[in-house]
Amino acid sequence: MFSIEHEFDSTVVTLVDEGEGPLQEDVIVNGFEECITVEQYDPRTDRVNRITLSMSQMRDLAAAISLPEGVYSREDAAS
Repeated sequence: MFSIEHEFDSTVVTLVDEGEGPLQEDVIVNGFEECITVEQYDPRTDRVNRITLSMSQMRDLAAAISLPEGVYSREDAAS
């Protein structure tokens, strides 16, 4: 299950782990104009872990999801 919310300066997608256990904590993806952040609570450390991706890195990740193993370069990498 997932939800999508539009905030003032971002779009927030929350991914909820469902099904058979063990389940992971929710993943929250914040889409800002200049970057994407991915957050997940870690109950072992009682902290939220966050990574920040540039828009170029996000485009690379989206492209990589459907490609076979290998090394690739997007032609529009500068944009």
